[in-house]
Amino acid sequence: MENILGRKQSIKNEDWLAAVGRIEELVSRAELDRLVEDTIKEIRRQTDGKKAAYAWSGGKDSLVLGEICQKAGITECMIGICNLEYPDFLAWILENKPEKLEIINTGQDIGWLEKHTEMLFPTNSKAASRWFSIVQHRAQAKYYGAHELDMILLGRRRADGNYCGKGGNIYTDSKGVTRYSPLAGWKHEAVLAYIHYYNVPLPPIYGWPNGYLCGTHPWPARQWTGSEERGWAEVYQIDPGIVKEAAKKIPGAKKFLKSIKAK
Repeated sequence: MENILGRKQSIKNEDWLAAVGRIEELVSRAELDRLVEDTIKEIRRQTDGKKAAYAWSGGKDSLVLGEICQKAGITECMIGICNLEYPDFLAWILENKPEKLEIINTGQDIGWLEKHTEMLFPTNSKAASRWFSIVQHRAQAKYYGAHELDMILLGRRRADGNYCGKGGNIYTDSKGVTRYSPLAGWKHEAVLAYIHYYNVPLPPIYGWPNGYLCGTHPWPARQWTGSEERGWAEVYQIDPGIVKEAAKKIPGAKKFLKSIKAK
């Protein structure tokens, strides 16, 4: 297996696309299948006798996680969303979701964003992580408690700079939620290879500007824009309707629309 991609934060979107284009040179089917088999065995070992489910986001890592969990016998799953999702992405989720997926909406909407404009187009990882905390983590904790789980499996990987726990890639947070990341040691190329060899359908987000860099997210959580104006421009390119609706309450969106009309 040849690794040409480094930490996610330092990879350009075109680097991801280049890796996708030559994935069979980087990872053979035999190498991938050995990794999948080993991961399935480890999931079964770690979850034996425990009530477990997995978190699914529709992103590339969770798509791979979901398929491997299903093969390991774990079929219950959840997704955390809010009312600030891209409509096309939400439609894709509803069409491609796992059979036993439970959708938990944490409720953030344009009115909420109007009161929390500091959350708009995060400029650093700390601000971006707040989105995960208030949407994904909150939804995971709610699902975990409601289903009386012993463990929830995540698609986190160290190659993305994510914390995955220490021994066994498992940790329990301050709220008593035990998270297990069976893909923690997977490289980017392995994830791309699984998607390629197993013909996993990807959501439209990966065909949008900086799709591989940004990943799945509510539209205001879009990173790497450089400025609010550029953020609105990128979202407008994806879905003009989002910006037009946001302009009813968010001054920056209204200002952006005026600027493009003046051109």
